[in-house]
Amino acid sequence: MPKQEKETKEKIEKEKLKVEKIKPKEEDVEIKKTKPTEEPTPKQITDNDKPKIEKKKEKKDRIGILNIYTTFNNTIMNLTDLSGKSIAKFGGGQSTTQDRLKANPTIAMFVSQRIAEEARDNGITGFYVKVRAKTGQNNPGPGAHAAIKSLTRAGFRILSIMDTTRVPRGGPKKKGGRRGRRP
Repeated sequence: MPKQEKETKEKIEKEKLKVEKIKPKEEDVEIKKTKPTEEPTPKQITDNDKPKIEKKKEKKDRIGILNIYTTFNNTIMNLTDLSGKSIAKFGGGQSTTQDRLKANPTIAMFVSQRIAEEARDNGITGFYVKVRAKTGQNNPGPGAHAAIKSLTRAGFRILSIMDTTRVPRGGPKKKGGRRGRRP
């Protein structure tokens, strides 16, 4: 028992020493006494006395319109500003020499990467996307989805996606002969 008591006393003394090291002694600390200040009247307050609030500089988002025309033979992307002035235009034929690959989703990703570079150079951070397919087609080509996905991965905000495919309402006679039995 006496041995354990000695050990606990030693532990307590060590802890006291640690606490003393952390707390400054009263002799070391100088307390400066100041006179109480009178509150200034409204006439005495000037602009220099008011606390200044720093405003964070908001980064201005510049928005562009991205027109994507996709068919089953090609993918063409045109980047414009909000007024309609063309900034950049790239197609599948500028990324590959083979005609059969121009509508490929992989080639559409390459085209969208080139559009992304041009957009960054012009300070554009977000897009309104307009997807258009060939007139009369129900679905856009295979490159539309891949192009949009590639742009989001590049860090651009997609504000909206709109389908602007033209729909024939009657119009001229379709090509091709009449099918089936004729009366």
